[in-house]
Amino acid sequence: MAETVQEFFTSLPSRAEPSKTAGMTNSYFFDIEGAGQWTVDVDDGAVSVKEGGGDADVTISTSQETFEKIIAGDQNPTSAYMTGKLKVKGDMGAAMKLQKLF
Repeated sequence: MAETVQEFFTSLPSRAEPSKTAGMTNSYFFDIEGAGQWTVDVDDGAVSVKEGGGDADVTISTSQETFEKIIAGDQNPTSAYMTGKLKVKGDMGAAMKLQKLF
């Protein structure tokens, strides 16, 4: 069964590979229309997630449908961005590092 947006964010800290996120110190605000908002903080390999907004280096906005397709591997995040299904504001360098979390 496909993972829900909520399950994705709940399990993200335990699934992120510290070896891939080592040296990263960025924060991400996800605004998923129809599902909710989450802030993901990456601090040198440690990943923490909290519900709701906050200050972040990058804001990512998309629909629940698009986000679920991305986490299921059915939608390429870059093509979603290029076609306007995924909106990114803020530090683009930090946004590019996001692929290390998935």
